[in-house]
Amino acid sequence: MKVIIINGPNLNLLGVREPGIYGKESMEAYLQQLRKDYPNVEIEYYQSNIEGELINKLQEVGFSYDGIVLNAGAYTHTSIALLDCIRSLQTPVIEVHISNVNDREEFRRHSMIAPACKGTIQGFGMNSYRLAIEAFLL
Repeated sequence: MKVIIINGPNLNLLGVREPGIYGKESMEAYLQQLRKDYPNVEIEYYQSNIEGELINKLQEVGFSYDGIVLNAGAYTHTSIALLDCIRSLQTPVIEVHISNVNDREEFRRHSMIAPACKGTIQGFGMNSYRLAIEAFLL
């Protein structure tokens, strides 16, 4: 099984950005643990702060991978372009959020990309990524 985790804007700062919301663990450290916990799953990672680069990566992997775990960051709430891209892919996409976005600012409570995703996992910290991988294994 081949899965890619794609993170959007500001998620390159995990571990230092608002640790009260996002925790103190870096994505690199968490990826090491995920790869150890799932040795039979090839887990790749990509992060960009640029919407068009996220779309390019989704199109690159969206016809050959078994699953995409997408944390689009703030683009979740604004990007029709990401919505359209996800709808065009064959690979299923699971939307992930580290925090419970429904317990935050009002604008974070609406996801533009959710209608195109297989499902959404949120509020379980970094374990949201693990839960998404588990969902692909079902």
